[in-house]
Parts: sequence; structure tokens; C-alpha cells
Amino acid sequence: MTIAIRMLGRADYAATVHAMQEYTATRGPDTPDALWLCEHAALYTQGLAGKREHMLDPGDIPVLASNRGGQITFHGPGQVVAYPLMDLRRAGYFVKEYVHRVEEAVIRTLAHFGVTGHRVRAAPGVYVRLADPRSHAMLPQAPGPAPDFHGLGKIAALGIKVSRHCTYHGVALNVAMDLEPYARINPCGYAGLQTVDLSTIGVRTTWTEAAQLLGRQLGTWLAP
Repeated sequence: MTIAIRMLGRADYAATVHAMQEYTATRGPDTPDALWLCEHAALYTQGLAGKREHMLDPGDIPVLASNRGGQITFHGPGQVVAYPLMDLRRAGYFVKEYVHRVEEAVIRTLAHFGVTGHRVRAAPGVYVRLADPRSHAMLPQAPGPAPDFHGLGKIAALGIKVSRHCTYHGVALNVAMDLEPYARINPCGYAGLQTVDLSTIGVRTTWTEAAQLLGRQLGTWLAP
């Protein structure tokens, strides 16, 4: 079954989450999978694992509780937010592989712009080398269970929810944003983790182009 892609443009966060929950709660065995692509006005969202101490100084930016996994993150204009609404049982793979496939779609999107995306052990999302975003060399990860962010910036954050084998929430790819609000939090719960977007690493593109590319990659990589 083909995933139905919808470009929502600027969308209210709370209303979009409510729509995803409704879609997930009322879907049946034959309900098509969907992918919604949008951007939100500036706000912080606190995931189920979120701790208040990671919110340093929100100022006048709203903070909303979210039932997705993960800690705190920022959404704002210039960020492509992708919400896959997938029936994993029908697709034939489990949550761990779903996360891998979403990350792979982001990595392939970055590759279109000549940027190499990396995974970091125990830290879902996609990262780039700050000194050389186009380097293909493998990351020299430090031993041990803790994530090693040395020399890296986070360019895509992942936060998902699975209900009755069906996914909602998703992934956010930073394209051309005001990154200052990230300095007011510990992104994804990690103090000092630097956040970047495509524009800061020298890539000039539009929100629409990035959204269309990410949408096509997700449509390919999330297929059964």
C-alpha cells in the first residue's frame, strides 16, 4: 500500500497532534498510511522522558507537553517536520527498524545536498561533522554506553509515538532556522549539544524543496 503524502505547510502544532491522534485511533486494517509534512510556529515540546531542568530559559516561547518519546526540542519556521502515520504490523517491521528507516531517509536527503549524515550510538536523530559536513569518514566514537557528540552538530531530531502498532509524531529536519532558541535548552536532554541547520553548513535550499525531497525519501524507505 502506497503512503499518501500531504504537504500541510504552516500548521498549528496542537491541532496537528490532535489530528494525528484521531487518524491513529480511528484507522482500520485498510486505512492507508500517510505522511504529513509541515512547519510550526516557534515552540518547545517536552517529550515523555523530558525533565524540567533541560529547559534553561524559554523566555516568551511556548512550552507544550507532548506524548512522543524523547526529551525537549524546538520547532520553528524553516524546519521541515515529517509525521509518518504508519501501520507497522502491516508494513512488516518493528519499531527499531522503523527508527533506522526514518534516519536513513534523512541521511539520503542530506546526501542530495552533498552532506554526510551520521548516526550516534544511543542518541536517535541525525548528526553532521561541524568541521567538514561533507566528510564520509566514519565517526571515531568513544567507547562506553554514553553518546559521543564530539565535533558534531544535530541537524534532525526524532521523536515518535506508537499506538496499536501505528506510528505518529516523527522527525524534524532543520533547513534554514533561527537557531538561537536551541541555546535556551539542553537539546534532547544533552547539555552543550550543538544544533545546526542546512543553511549554517553552507547549503542553500528552500523549505519546499527540502520537504519534497524528505517526503520522497520517507515514502521509499518506509515502504514494506
